[in-house]
Formats: sequence, structure tokens, C-alpha cells
Amino acid sequence: MKVLIADDSELILDTLQEMLSCYGQTEIVSSCHNGTDTLNAIQTLKPDLAIVDLKMPGLTGLEVLSESRKENKTTIFIIFTFFSSDYYRQLAIEAGADYFFSKEDDFGKIAEVVEEMLKKEEKLKEIIYN
Repeated sequence: MKVLIADDSELILDTLQEMLSCYGQTEIVSSCHNGTDTLNAIQTLKPDLAIVDLKMPGLTGLEVLSESRKENKTTIFIIFTFFSSDYYRQLAIEAGADYFFSKEDDFGKIAEVVEEMLKKEEKLKEIIYN
């Protein structure tokens, strides 16, 4: 499973990379620090999962999400933020986010999404090869 992570915090990027490295079936195809690079990477690499910060230099996570959804309906998007109000949650959902998680409370939920995606991928392989 190809994963892209985008956050302007090096600490958050490092933490996400470390967490995702526990899953041998995941490949981090890009780590971005701003919205413009994130959008370009998503359009080029077409990751299965994109974990994107809400507020970044350049384009915001919502702008990246909105632009990406115009051409890419298959990437699963997690908006990951310290700004976890209902207002931003609603904006993210309207822009096409699959998940909206708080950096303060929801690191474990990212792991749950990854595990769920890997299980679905494994079941699909079983159907195809059996």
C-alpha cells in the first residue's frame, strides 16, 4: 500500500513514518512539508492513502484535498490536525475527506485505518488469486 504523508512539522512526519514502518506492506512514497508539493506528489504518485495536515504553507490541506478529488477519487484521505473543531471537520467532509482526526487524540485511529485497508487489500488478493 502506497502512503503519502504531509505535515509542516518534522516531529509529526517522523512520528507518522515510525508508526507506519511497523507495517511491512506499507511504502511511504512521499513526505511533504507544504501543500503545493503535496498536491503535486498526490497527482504524480497516486497513493492509496494520504495523511494530510489541515494547515500547511502554500496550499492548505483542504485545498489539496479539493483539487485532488477533481481527478482522484480512489485515494483515501485523512485530514490530520490540531484544529479539530466541528467547523473544520465539516469543511473537510465537504471537500471529500474520508477521515478527520485530531493530532492530540487520534494517532491510534490512523493505525486502525491502515490495518483496515491492509485487510481489504489482502482479501482482494485472495479473491483474485483463488
